[in-house]
Amino acid sequence: MTREEDDVRRSDSIIPCFVCIELIIMVGTVLVAYYFEYTDTFTVHNQGFFCFDNTYMKPYPGPEETSLLPPVLLHSLASAVPMATIVLGELSAFVFQAEFVRQERTIVTADCCSLSPLLRRVIRFMGVYTFGLFATDIFVNVGQVVMGSPTPHFLTVCRPNYTALGCRVSSQFINTQELCTGSPHLVSSARRAFPCKDAALSMYAAMYTVMYVTIMFRAKGTRLTKPVLCLALLCLTFLTGVVRVSEYRNHWSDVLVGFLTGGAIAVFLVCCVVHNFKSPNPLCKKVRSVPKPVCVMMALPCVESPLEKLSVVQNRPGAFSEGT
Repeated sequence: MTREEDDVRRSDSIIPCFVCIELIIMVGTVLVAYYFEYTDTFTVHNQGFFCFDNTYMKPYPGPEETSLLPPVLLHSLASAVPMATIVLGELSAFVFQAEFVRQERTIVTADCCSLSPLLRRVIRFMGVYTFGLFATDIFVNVGQVVMGSPTPHFLTVCRPNYTALGCRVSSQFINTQELCTGSPHLVSSARRAFPCKDAALSMYAAMYTVMYVTIMFRAKGTRLTKPVLCLALLCLTFLTGVVRVSEYRNHWSDVLVGFLTGGAIAVFLVCCVVHNFKSPNPLCKKVRSVPKPVCVMMALPCVESPLEKLSVVQNRPGAFSEGT
């Protein structure tokens, strides 16, 4: 078998599995995220609060578009930076012929169709990252809908009528459905604080990119290039959480849980799905079959019995004469 034939593998199931299984799962994930994000299919839980609670009486910071880190900018960075890093990293790896690249084979799916290792790796890593991005969005939206946790500026946009609600002391708890007189859209948005979506998405994107850079990049002659890149990404993620708290859009606990959610999803996908960005089954390594022996000889340690020692002493000539 020639080297060219050794680097090619036929597979008639990779395209049907991709179209019938993985593509359907991806479309379903996107649809679920869409229904959570842009429709009223799932009603947010109405969580009560104490009268005159200062925790929820912070000033209204304005729409999300007026934030120091608007959603359009965050989503663009969370999508563009990891994908650009993956494409540049894979191109560099195939140009310099890294070791893990030589373990990949070209897969032929038909007489006229073939998938090169570069194309397969880029599609694999970017597809898993995109799936994780929507999965993180779904996790966060589920938590927000189920919890219905108020934001720090909830009472400012809610504008409850304390007189009609009978609020006299701050220790009185209110859990009435119709308690807000403000804009329904603002009130609904102010009930989706836990966990913080921006913190979860930014941490997921940063952690996925950091793990890719740490595992795949090999910088000879310098030890600070990778740490600087990785710490810069994590610093931007930390600043995202700081902006959310400083603008009274989330509590610090919301940001912390968002960080944990995004980081956990990124670590799970990298370690268990893409196998640390390496081929799980290196096909170029051939293991020679060694015939198993019929009989297996085992060398056991020699242990002397005390009775044997006693018999040796008794049978030794002159053993008792020397004692006497």
